[in-house]
Amino acid sequence: MTERRMVLHLVGSPTDDFFADLSRLYAGGCLEALADVPGFDHVVVWVGPDGRWRFPADLGREAIEAAEPVELAEAVGLVRGIAPDVALPQLFCIAGMTTYRALLDVLGVPFVGNSADVMALAAHKERTRAVVAAAGVDVPPGRVVRGHPDVDERLLDDAVEAVGLPVVVKPVDADNSTGVALVRDRADLRSAVVEAARETSVGDVLLERFVPLGREVRCAVLETDDGLRALPLEEYAVDAQHKPIRDRADKLAGSGDDLALVAKTHDHAWMVADDDQVVPAVHEAARTAFHALGCRDYGLFDFRVDSEGRPWCLEAGLYCSFAPSSVVVMMAAAGGTPLPELFVSAVERTLTRR
Repeated sequence: MTERRMVLHLVGSPTDDFFADLSRLYAGGCLEALADVPGFDHVVVWVGPDGRWRFPADLGREAIEAAEPVELAEAVGLVRGIAPDVALPQLFCIAGMTTYRALLDVLGVPFVGNSADVMALAAHKERTRAVVAAAGVDVPPGRVVRGHPDVDERLLDDAVEAVGLPVVVKPVDADNSTGVALVRDRADLRSAVVEAARETSVGDVLLERFVPLGREVRCAVLETDDGLRALPLEEYAVDAQHKPIRDRADKLAGSGDDLALVAKTHDHAWMVADDDQVVPAVHEAARTAFHALGCRDYGLFDFRVDSEGRPWCLEAGLYCSFAPSSVVVMMAAAGGTPLPELFVSAVERTLTRR
């Protein structure tokens, strides 16, 4: 690029403090990593849990609190005044991944990453499963039940008959394994569904057949000028006896300024060798899922690999913060594409798409 580009980082969460802290954690890493990439200027826009917008000098708490809060109507005018060339959405709550991306479209600000409608689809686990399964990707048998305001025992019986036990109980639209539980006994199912329902905005809970280990891996796919490129896999520490599924404690720890990404430590995750026998099948399934969901720029897909080496798609996580700790960034680096190159390429694709 020969001209300077203004990048708007949309950070925070209109939902709650947890999502705001998570966004600030990733976006802070992104800003630090991109500070020395030539040709770009960066501006931060903070959306708080109170729904108001701020335009702080940086993402320090003092800077955010010192920035004057404004309502949406005034914020729109300020964004237009900034006239960004491109935006990086850094919000991880449902509203941030959908409504606020759609708002960028309304404002005519092109943004890196998947569109609002694709994010809405991928945020719902059962809809994601249905779409990728229709494209030929294996998904574990599952059934959705209502978990709020009450649980119908007959529907639970029907689900168990259809899916079998053990099952993994999941809120249909929550991330970071919040509310997820492995249930082996029918007597424990109702309480697990009730707990999962507390973490979903729609009251629906997915009962998904437990896939015995095997392994658990994640695969990122990049959209390039030469087609889709599947990146090196990341594998997660699971154990049939002591850690049959990953839970929230395997991903995040602490809160506020002490929020930490547990899943990035070497005892929780590592890169898979390119010649590992599981790689070709996972890559093929991930590319198929990318096409089926209508992704653009990048996609991220979780797989459970059974003892026979067959990958089962669990869910999609279609975001990338461009922080060094972002999974897509780490996988791209393992595949020979450093963060600055990944970022510049994504911006160029976004501007070309516009």
